[in-house]
Amino acid sequence: MTVQPLLLTYVVNLRRRTDRRKRMEETLPKQLRSRFSSDWDGPFDGCSLTAQDIARFGHRVFPWKIASENPWWSRPLKLGEVGCSLAHLACWEDAEATGSEPYTLVLEDDAVLGEDFLARLQEGLRRLEAAELPFDLLYLGRVPLRPDTPSRVDGFVVPGYSHCTYSYVLSRSGLKHVLASRLGDAVIPVDEFLPALYTDHERIDVRARFPRCLNALAFEPPLVTQLPKDEAGSDTEESPFLGEEAATWSAPRDT
Repeated sequence: MTVQPLLLTYVVNLRRRTDRRKRMEETLPKQLRSRFSSDWDGPFDGCSLTAQDIARFGHRVFPWKIASENPWWSRPLKLGEVGCSLAHLACWEDAEATGSEPYTLVLEDDAVLGEDFLARLQEGLRRLEAAELPFDLLYLGRVPLRPDTPSRVDGFVVPGYSHCTYSYVLSRSGLKHVLASRLGDAVIPVDEFLPALYTDHERIDVRARFPRCLNALAFEPPLVTQLPKDEAGSDTEESPFLGEEAATWSAPRDT
């Protein structure tokens, strides 16, 4: 099985992070032809992004801040979170519009690929196909926050609520589902968006806006890890908060 017909690969990267791009270009298997989000114009960089930019590209944000003991929910969105979500969305849109490969691999630029990454990924995909266990979303690495469920194929689990989107695969059906959910009309962190589509999200407002539509699996143990934050920093957390002037999505009223 050759690599090119199997995988279309994207790397989420900011133009100013040429250091991270260089590391990924040196790390990625040479068989993978990768597209970098830093090659596109888009509202992706939270350090320069404004509410006007978000609106100019036709996006709205979800009213994120709520009263909660969860520190990620009790504060406004950060501009870096918005930009990161829109960069992932741009990858999905490009894959749907231009790709024909059965699988789309998305990596963030702080991903650390495990030993024999590509061979293990290909072998895992072959085993899932042979077992006729389809998926829409396949995590290659993540941070589990709720218990997983065993799957019927060794080396994979059905993930519980998880954070981090530094490495995952979408099938063609998965691409259609994530795009049909219209993240750009009600932007939330992509870390929250993907699990909302395969679990019952604990936030009722998120669950109502983004109902479940994905079949998800995860490699266990993972194929990919992430650079430590004290080594790589965080382009999302180091960005400013989104101001109240941003246009927000609002739920349709009952008629």
